[in-house]
Amino acid sequence: MQSNLTVGNPLSLDRIRSVLTRLEDTIIFSLIERAQFSHNPRMYQRDGFEELKASGFSGSWLEWFLKEIESFHAKARRYTSPDEYPFTDKLPEPILPPLPFPRLLYPNTVNVNKSILSFYTRTVVPRITRSATIALAQSKRAKGIQGDAEFEDDGNYGSAATIDVEVLQGISKRVHYGKFVSESKFLEDPAAFIPHIQNPNRKALEDLITKPEVERKLLIRLAKKAATYAQDFAADGSQLPQEDGRPNSAGKIDVDGVVDLYESYIIPLTKEVEVDYLLQRLDGLDEQAIQALKDSKSRP
Repeated sequence: MQSNLTVGNPLSLDRIRSVLTRLEDTIIFSLIERAQFSHNPRMYQRDGFEELKASGFSGSWLEWFLKEIESFHAKARRYTSPDEYPFTDKLPEPILPPLPFPRLLYPNTVNVNKSILSFYTRTVVPRITRSATIALAQSKRAKGIQGDAEFEDDGNYGSAATIDVEVLQGISKRVHYGKFVSESKFLEDPAAFIPHIQNPNRKALEDLITKPEVERKLLIRLAKKAATYAQDFAADGSQLPQEDGRPNSAGKIDVDGVVDLYESYIIPLTKEVEVDYLLQRLDGLDEQAIQALKDSKSRP
């Protein structure tokens, strides 16, 4: 199977929108799966597992999980692809030779995975797992367990972390794909961007890449997708209503939480990535090369 970065024109805005739309599905489905387990805060606490400390690892359960999974993925050359960014430092070298990817992005150092990991564990997980955590507390009280112990965890460390990794990788790919958006728009009209790069103006660059109507439609689409994907269906494909008549998605995922994740975090962080990428777009170029870019205007 060929990579979507080695066929056609990966910098076509239509191609980029298609990738971002598919990533919406990946992120929503993974969040729905994560919502079935309780918060399990111990998984995100540094040195919360004596077993890991005894093995010489310092960090959280999720960080260890990421390290183990990404080490394997690195050997399979996942991170040689220009649209993949690991959360783990010092990964092993690939066993396979790299694929012949075309040069799509300008060399840059933009990587916001540390911010993604922190926000996800501190903000997204507690909200998306709220219903499961409350249900766990109810079941523990029924067994006579009260106080803080009600909310500790359900013990599903492996299953929950497996899904956490899927969510994080989906969000990371979606956010860093902003570089492709920036490169595509830059190549459409370099002269519009270059003055704001040479005399750094983040607001002007953000205005050049922002399409408010596109963002509004994205949020509407996300709400509809999340509500639809979280529904239960009968064997014949018909929707199963709740007893009170409300859509049955209410108990499976916080639809507003999914929309808020995009509106308050993914979209703004993607813009930061896009602007940070643009601010490095002229690094190392001499005046002649920059002038040649100003004089060019090619639509991908």
